[in-house]
Amino acid sequence: MEAFVKVFGKLAEFQGKGSLEGWIRRIVVNEALMKLRQQKLWTMEAYPEQEKIGLPPEGLEPLAAEEILNLIARLPLGYQTVFKLYALEGYAHAEIAEMLGISEGTSKSQLARARQLLQEKFKALQHE
Repeated sequence: MEAFVKVFGKLAEFQGKGSLEGWIRRIVVNEALMKLRQQKLWTMEAYPEQEKIGLPPEGLEPLAAEEILNLIARLPLGYQTVFKLYALEGYAHAEIAEMLGISEGTSKSQLARARQLLQEKFKALQHE
């Protein structure tokens, strides 16, 4: 809600460069990240580059969108944040690094680790 108050308060500052939707999205994402930082709910850990994780092996059933979102919600908050910004919102690692105050390498390693954990959770669900 605070993000929308900020959007309406700064609407006169929108210069028409780019889309209004993108401008609003940037404010909302930045406000959400600021709130996380203030509440110290998340941490970022740097990991060495992980090997890329491919598609699940054949024979495993695909998950419904709701199940995938539930798996993402169970990730540690730092992994979840980077994963959502990259995979769902479409930000580049350089943009994520700038928004979160981390290095681009940390963003990449957080994403790799998030993918690895999601794959492990996916496999565990398939074997239940």
